[in-house]
Amino acid sequence: MRYAVVIEKAPGNYSAYVPDLPGCVAVGDSLAEVELAIREAIRFHIEGLKEDGLPVSPPSAMAEHVTA
Repeated sequence: MRYAVVIEKAPGNYSAYVPDLPGCVAVGDSLAEVELAIREAIRFHIEGLKEDGLPVSPPSAMAEHVTA
């Protein structure tokens, strides 16, 4: 599955979250590190949902860059 991920730059690191998977978050010192961390977080989050017998939300969020 292909989930939309939001990555934000903070003063000292990067953070990421997945709108379709509430609570699925990650942080990293670099963009590459947070991308790796959020991939791992998504896998871990989905495994946990399945183990608990909870539904896994299908990807539905979309992201687009818009020039203002």
